[in-house]
Amino acid sequence: MRMLCVQNFINGEFLSTDNYIDSYNPATGDVWAQIPDSGREEVGTAVLAAKQAFTGWSQTPVEERSKIVNRIADILETRIDEFAELESHDQGKPVWLAKAMDIPRAVHNLRFFASCILYDLNRSNVMDSADAVNYTIKQPVGVAGLISPWNLPLYLLTFKLAPAVITGNTVVAKPSEMTSVTAFKLCEVFKAAGLPPGVINFVFGLGSKAGEAIVTHPDVPIVSFTGGTVTAERLRRAAAPLCKKLSLELGGKNPAVIFSDADLDKCILTTIRSSFLNQGEICLCTSRLYVQQDIYQEFVARFFQAASELVVGDPKDVNTFTGALISKEHLAKVKGYVEIARSDGATVLCGDGVKELDLPEKCRNGYFMRPTVITNVTDDSRLMTEEIFGPVVCIVPFETEEEVVRRANSVKYGLCATLWTQNLSRMHRIAQKLQVGTVWANCWLVRDLNMPFGGTKESGIGREGAKESLEFFTEEKTVCVKL
Repeated sequence: MRMLCVQNFINGEFLSTDNYIDSYNPATGDVWAQIPDSGREEVGTAVLAAKQAFTGWSQTPVEERSKIVNRIADILETRIDEFAELESHDQGKPVWLAKAMDIPRAVHNLRFFASCILYDLNRSNVMDSADAVNYTIKQPVGVAGLISPWNLPLYLLTFKLAPAVITGNTVVAKPSEMTSVTAFKLCEVFKAAGLPPGVINFVFGLGSKAGEAIVTHPDVPIVSFTGGTVTAERLRRAAAPLCKKLSLELGGKNPAVIFSDADLDKCILTTIRSSFLNQGEICLCTSRLYVQQDIYQEFVARFFQAASELVVGDPKDVNTFTGALISKEHLAKVKGYVEIARSDGATVLCGDGVKELDLPEKCRNGYFMRPTVITNVTDDSRLMTEEIFGPVVCIVPFETEEEVVRRANSVKYGLCATLWTQNLSRMHRIAQKLQVGTVWANCWLVRDLNMPFGGTKESGIGREGAKESLEFFTEEKTVCVKL
């Protein structure tokens, strides 16, 4: 694939810049695109364009906004194969995964919010004693700053874009500098769908420059961020003096709690996916597996065998389950945790350092790692308390409900958990005690956009979903009419 030169998309036009940064194909280690190294000047231009477009877009009838967003979804759907290939080059995931999950989900996000806005209602109340009627008006906030991560480039970007623009806001977005190409190509879809200039603007570059410029801009009153906890801490400090509305979807250290009455066939098949899908680079992946002592040995043996059989390699190969990690630096970080495990005396059953990779020639310089399963880990190990964000899973035994709830809740994160049991009473009892935003019982990653989604503790603030996203991107005004 030829070298791509990404351009900022501002006021409906593609604009070049003076400085660029390299973007690497994780599967080969080669530079395959150049990304604008944008800063305050480019962000200022984009915010001005969004601010000028806001009046017209916010006053556009909601039915017309819905039609435009649906057209974006329709065009994107016709280009699924193309965008899946691009996303694989961008992020290192298997092409089949991008084609089956990421791009279809992006299409679904757009259509879902284009539809649900048509049925969103205001509130009203008649005050008998005061002989008055109160009602609310939902109004867009203004220019929304959207900062999206590299692991699910279009999936998570559209989860922010769709509710933002459908409610009448305009947008300045900054995709990750490591996965900017798919967002850049999405701008072609905006133009083809007839989106008015300035409604959506993309500024590409580093978070420390372009991202910070968006967050601190006084004309960006609302910011939605998905990414790391450390970055979010800086974002909160920068946004606090300006009283911005914030939604933060951050990291996780997600437990799977597996009781002895679990359907092991279904549990192991699903937990392999929840641990290693997308190279383990999903914030919702499970990385701590608590298995009841009665079935611990059997579970470890079967899980280890299943993980050992996963195919690692060329993302274009339909048999590949695990593609490349996002970057050379991230690969080194994830491998570092495996070395910590060995130095701590833990047992690395399979994966990194146990069996050499067998890669095709073109992938020899890529950032690949085998799914790694570790046992004999203590609860205070860094592998059990820190987000690794890679194909590394720790399996530990437990005895009682009270014990496993305490241990599962012992980390600073609280994004999601999976629970495996056939006992319905236990299922509801444990689900209520786990300190997370989402509990999946006997399943994983089954998403209903009608339901709220988000984390607790240091996994974020705010909720996403139909009702929650529409509320976040609007402000309610109360009108009281004396009769």
